Order: sequence, then C-alpha cells, then structure tokens
Amino acid sequence: MIVVFQSINPSFLSLQNISNTLAFTVELGLIALAMTLLMTSGEFDLSVGSVFGFSAVLMWTLFNAEIMPLGLSFLVAILVAAAIGFFNGIFVTQLKIPSFLVTLGMLLVVRGTALFITDGFPQRTWNATGSWLAELLVGDFYIGSFRLYMSLVWFILAIVVLGYILTQSRVGNWIQASGGNPNAAAARGVQVSRVKIGLFMLSSVMAALAGIISSIRTSSANPNSGTGYELEVIAMVVIGGTALMGGRGTIIGTVIGIFILRLMRNGIIMIGVPGLAYNIFIGAIILGMMALHSWLERRHKAGT
Repeated sequence: MIVVFQSINPSFLSLQNISNTLAFTVELGLIALAMTLLMTSGEFDLSVGSVFGFSAVLMWTLFNAEIMPLGLSFLVAILVAAAIGFFNGIFVTQLKIPSFLVTLGMLLVVRGTALFITDGFPQRTWNATGSWLAELLVGDFYIGSFRLYMSLVWFILAIVVLGYILTQSRVGNWIQASGGNPNAAAARGVQVSRVKIGLFMLSSVMAALAGIISSIRTSSANPNSGTGYELEVIAMVVIGGTALMGGRGTIIGTVIGIFILRLMRNGIIMIGVPGLAYNIFIGAIILGMMALHSWLERRHKAGT
C-alpha cells in the first residue's frame, strides 16, 4: 500500500505528511487499543464515537463558563466518561442485554446530550493555549525538522501498558477467558462481570482522552465530532486479528490495523480519490476480514 501511494504521489512519505498522519492516527488509535481488550472479552462498544465528542464538549463548556479551572474540568470529563462505561457494563452484565444494543442506546443518549449542551455549535478552546494541560497532552516537539506531538508519546505508552496487560498478566488471562468461554471462566473463579465492567470503563475513558486531545489540537470541541468512529475503530481491531466472538486479541495486530486504515485514508486523498470513497474501502475490508475469520474458524475446528 505504501509503495503504491508513494509511486503515485512522491509527497506521501514526506516528513510533513508523516507528521500530520501520526497526529490523526494516535487519536483513533487510543480508542482502538481499549476496544481490543473489550472485544477480546466478547463485547462491543458503539458509544465511543459519541463519548469522543461529548467529553471534549463537557470539558470546554465547564472551563469557558468559568465554572472550574481547566485541570478540574478535564478530570470531571474523564470521570463522567468512566461513569458512562460503568453503566454500559452494568446493563450488559447484570441485565444481560447484548452490548450492541446497550451501547447503541448510549450512543444516542450521549450524542444528544452533547448537542443539547451546545445547541449544536462547537465550543471554543483557543483561550487555553499555552496551558500546562494542553502542553502535556498535545505539546509539540521536533526531532530535526520532524514535528511530533505529545499525544504520540501517550499512544506508545498505551501500547506498552495494554500489551503487557493482555499478554503478560493474570488480568489478560481473565479477559481472554471471559471472551472465550465465560461460563468456564466463572467456574474457575474469574469475576467475569467485573472484568467486563472494567473494560467498558476503560473504553469510555480512552475515547474521552482521545476526544480531548483532538479538541486541543484542532482548537474546537464539536458535538458532532467522532461520528462514525466506532465502526472505523472496530474495523481496525478486526483487521488486527482480534476474534469477533472474543477469546483472542492482539495489541500489536491492532496497531498494524490502525496504521493500515489511517494510511489508506491519507493515501487515497493524496492520490486524488474523493475522501468520501474511504467508506467503500472500510466496508470492503470489514467484509473481507469477516470471510477470512470464518474460513480460519472452520479450518481450526476441522483440525487443519
């Protein structure tokens, strides 16, 4: 893919384009990393896109209205996101409602709340320029002439931490057992409900963090931002090799899936394909991966 795009447009691998691509990539990437753990446990979260937009709106509304300082507004937004994830988890684990339906309903509630708070208009963020929080989350730095953002550091840290949790810790075993065979996991003492509730909370918190980072970088908190992100994130995770029905997941695979889709979006625009055609590629990739997963499952069950 990289070779094709570079051969058509030599600017594809320019330092400026790579820098811009990384800035966009890490925001969706943060959500995809958390979604990997959640899908490994056998659940989905369709509300991440709305939490992405709502959390930034909430933080900047509290700050711009001078209700509380920026740092405290950030903390409140993260805590509210955690509460959203908690309620998702409770509905799924205690009321036994499929996560697809629960998080679809939460998507509408959260998006509607963001639109109601703002009357549908973006919130300004530029009066926070130079604040410690903005510098901590999105401050830029240079390696020679190559511009990078602090968000990339947080993305790499999330890869290391969540990768370790999933593959090297007892919690990772609990996550995979909860998705592979929840009844057997419960019989062996795994607190399946607690694991899933915790993962729903992690998913919402990471979506909130990504939305806040995006709002600082773009100097705007739009209540409609993040629309459609949930499906793109799921595509990234599926491309990375995480099993749709749970039980198997890989952070490294998700990272590869993240870069495949973000480079594809950037590349098709740079070679002159209309940006709206990107959804065609996303849909085709999802269908192709579903077919591949189905084929691999049949081979696995057949012992070949």
